Amino acid sequence: MKIILNGKVLIAVLVIASMLLCGSLVFVLVRRPAAAAPDLTPASAALTVIPAPTSTPHTQPSMLTPIPPTAMPSPTPGAGEIAISVYVQVAPGVDALNLRAEPGLNNPPLSLAFNSEVFLVTNGPELADGYTWWYLTASYDTSRAGWAVQDFLTVIPSP
Repeated sequence: MKIILNGKVLIAVLVIASMLLCGSLVFVLVRRPAAAAPDLTPASAALTVIPAPTSTPHTQPSMLTPIPPTAMPSPTPGAGEIAISVYVQVAPGVDALNLRAEPGLNNPPLSLAFNSEVFLVTNGPELADGYTWWYLTASYDTSRAGWAVQDFLTVIPSP
């Protein structure tokens, strides 16, 4: 068997490869375009001025319509009367009282108020379904709140 890759063939291959590499390098360097000189002129900027908002003058009506006077409720309720900022409790003998989302018997109950449970009146009165409704809030848990019928409440002194 004859060896094809002897020392002379290997040296010839390396010489030819190095000549091709050098020729390619010379070709790339000679054929490369010259670097363009950088443009050092400043670029122009487009500036858009947006005017700041101004206040619009408000015109007042030339004639004001007077509001008729209305009777103001008494700031302090009479003894035993339910009013806003008065404490009430579920009347004795009433086991549980529905606290509703809105005044009215058809509105869904939110929770139950139990016998002798104390609430603060925070809104009302509202008339619905033949009853007077007050919005009650438990002072110990503000999530326990809702509309209740006055007939099942008793006024108590402030705790």
